[in-house]
Amino acid sequence: MSETTLDTFLNGRVAVRQMRAGFRAGLDAVMLAAAVPAMAGDAVVELGAGAGTATLCVAARVPDCTVTGVEIDPLLASLANDNAEGNGMAARVRFIACDVFNLPPDVKREFAHVLCNPPFHDGGEVSPDAARDRALRDRGELGAWIETGLRRTASGGTFTAIVRSDRMTEALARLPDRGVLIFPLWPRRDEPAKRIILQTRKGSRTASALLPGLVLHNEDGSYTPEADSVLRDAAALVMSQ
Repeated sequence: MSETTLDTFLNGRVAVRQMRAGFRAGLDAVMLAAAVPAMAGDAVVELGAGAGTATLCVAARVPDCTVTGVEIDPLLASLANDNAEGNGMAARVRFIACDVFNLPPDVKREFAHVLCNPPFHDGGEVSPDAARDRALRDRGELGAWIETGLRRTASGGTFTAIVRSDRMTEALARLPDRGVLIFPLWPRRDEPAKRIILQTRKGSRTASALLPGLVLHNEDGSYTPEADSVLRDAAALVMSQ
């Protein structure tokens, strides 16, 4: 498989074969998975799963939950299923090839938790790699991704998305007026956040809140202890006030 690389996450607990060219998951996927408050027995779905990194990280952090990944690219969906098999998770993790806006009946239902890392570029230069371009450019559909995720979220369940910070206002406009948690990922202390995790619990009437977030790097470029505990030790992000 020279066209793929084998990458490890959570200190080797998850191994993911990814396409060498095209979109490649990394820190964003691990942080997104860490924000999902799934418990044993919960049914979880990821919209736009790629090769399965975030889906598999959720499954690794929460034994006995079941996770479905939805990916439009059949090649990536097949690769993701191979990754589930390789990580010994095929019994409770599966990936299907379909458009998130046209889900089959067995997925067009409500889940305890929904997560997504939607395409975050709304324009700009087109990538010569078609799969990478599809993964990164939303063609004005960021709001549709969020609305689709909310529809698939059960009452009392959570919808969690990671978005580019300069598109936070656009994303918030499609989320409920109350009950939204805003969690910045700061590259370094005193630097503007580039990514924001947004989470809402469906039906919540609590006030929305801007949380302290997480500083990723020390001044020397190493990970902070808090970030390292998420990336290596599979710690959860505390999405609460």
